[in-house]
Parts: sequence; structure tokens; C-alpha cells
Amino acid sequence: MALQNIGASNSDDAFYRYKMPRMITKIEGRGNGIKTNIVNMVDISKALARPAAYTTKYFGCELGAQSKFDEKTGTSHVNGAHETAKLAGLLENFIKKYVQCYGCGNPETEILITKSQMIQLKCAACGFLSDVDMRDKLTTFIIKNPPEAKKGTKDKKAMRRAEKERLKEGEAADEELKKLKKEVKKKVSSSSKNGTVKSTSSKKKGSGSDEDHVSPTHSPINEKEAASDEDDDDDVQWQTDTSIDAARQRIQEQLSAATADMVMLSTTEPEKKKKSASKASGDSNGNSMDHGKLVGEVKASLKKGIGAKELQSYLASLPGSAQEKMSALYEAILNGTEKGFAKEAIKKRSYLAAAVAEEGSQSLLLHAIEEFSGKSSSNALKEVALVLKALYDGDVLEEEHIVQWFQRGLKGDNKGSQIWKNVQPFIDWLQTAESESEEE
Repeated sequence: MALQNIGASNSDDAFYRYKMPRMITKIEGRGNGIKTNIVNMVDISKALARPAAYTTKYFGCELGAQSKFDEKTGTSHVNGAHETAKLAGLLENFIKKYVQCYGCGNPETEILITKSQMIQLKCAACGFLSDVDMRDKLTTFIIKNPPEAKKGTKDKKAMRRAEKERLKEGEAADEELKKLKKEVKKKVSSSSKNGTVKSTSSKKKGSGSDEDHVSPTHSPINEKEAASDEDDDDDVQWQTDTSIDAARQRIQEQLSAATADMVMLSTTEPEKKKKSASKASGDSNGNSMDHGKLVGEVKASLKKGIGAKELQSYLASLPGSAQEKMSALYEAILNGTEKGFAKEAIKKRSYLAAAVAEEGSQSLLLHAIEEFSGKSSSNALKEVALVLKALYDGDVLEEEHIVQWFQRGLKGDNKGSQIWKNVQPFIDWLQTAESESEEE
């Protein structure tokens, strides 16, 4: 699209930054229905920052012909056949009257309609207000169809109003805070004075009532406000009743509280003993049942398709110790398999890896493998070394934890168990592989 400088006086300036597209016209129709279509009137009006209806109406007023701009289709028509040069000359006149600043010639202006129905051009560059000649026919059309206010100006006005309202609200809030602080200071001073009167009157009465000996209560204020009010409360004298009656009452209250605690302890001890006895009997009688239920719950959740990421939170929600949960998980994974324990462990490697994500969990898994291999079929005991190697290759178990577990088992009570004999070749392979890697 060919561009030209806005304003005929700036046509020779190659560096002029205000530009608009060259006018393109097209003659349509025949006979009495012939019309001139300004094809790119919408683009021209955008460059001039004026409504396209203004320029179209100006052409009709100057040519004495009917003109119409269709906002839906964006087409601009003027009745009759008119040359492009003639319409371009009229457009230059429109720019001089309704676009360019009368002071500096800058086309960056805004149309303003005053209260007295006068049209002015406000320049954004120099701020000059240009008075438009109201004898022109287009002025009546502009007053009846004023330009839409820019969104930016509306937003700025709304922002200013909101800021003023916020300032007013803030000032009102500050005044309320000041009033509250004054009221609090008055209450503190009055309560302190009342407290001193009570303490002195209790000496005269010598009665053993609780109200006379209770120290004055402080009002609920902030520590900062209390610190700021220390200077104001210097004239207040705080006293403690040191009479014989008051001392006897304090001793009696302390003794009554201590005896109450002793009574509570004596009543709660039998209940604690009953609870501990019931727990002990439950552990001795139903531990295997609890373990079986735990395995069943874990197995059911695995069948439902619980994710490996959700496994940790799920295990944490289950009752029992960390070792019991790990043993239940391992048993739920491998329970029901007769052969191929290593393959099954690799299939469910993601669950085991998620279970040993926390520090110290690998030893729990190794102990679970030991328990399961000891009480399950002979095939599980035979394949324990294969399971360990599969989990080692799958980065579930680390060499350090496996060796420590093996050495701890040889020193324990079950050092003669068959599991350690079956694991021994794998441990030897680990140590030889480590020594070879160190030599290399």
C-alpha cells in the first residue's frame, strides 16, 4: 500500500512520521445510479484518527451530492462520478480544517465539543486549542454525531476518582484508629485506677472473697500500643495484697489445685492400665489378622490401579509401623506367584521405587524381602538372590544397603538361616565387581 505524508505542506519531507495511504476510488453503476466508491476510506480515517463518516460527509457537503458510509461493510459512497484527484484535494482541505493543529500543524489532535456547542482541536504535541469555523456545514454533523471518547481518557479519569476515594477512606480509617487508641488509653487508665482502689479496700475489709484479691485485668490491646502507653501509665501504682488472709487464700487455692490434679491422676490411671492391657491382648491375639488385613487392603488398591506417585500418601494413611506397611506392600506384590519372583518384582518396580524414595526405606524393603522369603514357598527362598539382583539393576536397591543388611543378618540370631547362604553368591559378585571397577 502506497503511503503519503499527512498534509500538503509536508509532502516533500522524506522523514515525516505521520503518514496515510493514498486514496483509491472506483466508479460503480451507470446512469442516474452512478456512484464513486472510496475503497480505502477506513484506512485513511484510521491514519487521520477521525471517523470515516466525517470524511464521507465532508465530500458530500462540498460536492453537493448525497454521501453515505456503511459502518457494517465499511464502504464509502458519494453519488456521481468524481475523479480521484478532486476527492484527494477535498481531503486535504478536510485535514487542514479538522485534523491539523492551527498552531504547530501537527496532525495528532483530538476533537472536543464545548458546552456552548463549539468545536475545538486539542493538540497532543503543543497543547494548543484550535477553534473550528462553525459556519462549515460539517460542523452540525459532528455535533450531532460526536466522536467516541478514547478509552485511555476514561480509564485515567476513573483511576483519578478511585485514588481520591481511596485517600478519603484512608483518612477516615486513620481518624477512627486515633479515636480507638484514645479510648483504649482511657480504659487502661480507668481500669488501673479501679484496681488500686480494690486492692486498698480489700486491706480495710479483710474479707476472704475472691473478687477483692484478684489482680486487675488488662484490656486486650496490642503490645506496640502497650509499649507506647507505658509513659502515660507511670502515675499508676500497682499493688499486691500481702495481708495474712490473702496469703492463706492463695495457699488454699494452690493446695486445692494440686489435690485436684492428684485426684484426676488417681482416676485416670486405671483407665490407662485397661487400655494398655487391651492393646497388649490385641497385639498378642490379633497381630497376624491385622497383617493379613493390611496385605489385603494394599493388594486391593494395587488392583484398582493406584499410581506409583500416590502410593506414598496411601501407605502413610494406613495404620501400623513403617516396617509393617513395607512388608505388606512386598507381600501384596509377590503374593500368589509360584515362580519368577524376580520378573514380578521388576514388573512392579515403580511401586517399590516409590516406597523406598525416603531415606532409610531400603533397609525396610530388605527386611520385608527377608520375612517374605523365610515364610513363603521354597521357590521364593531360592530366588531371593535373583530378586535382589533385579532390584539392584533396576536402581531400587543400592549396594551399600544390601551389604549392610547381609552383614547384620550374619551377626544376628538367624545367622544360620538358608537365606544368607542363597544371598552369599550375589554379595560376592557385588564385592568383586566393586574391586574390579576400583582397579580399572
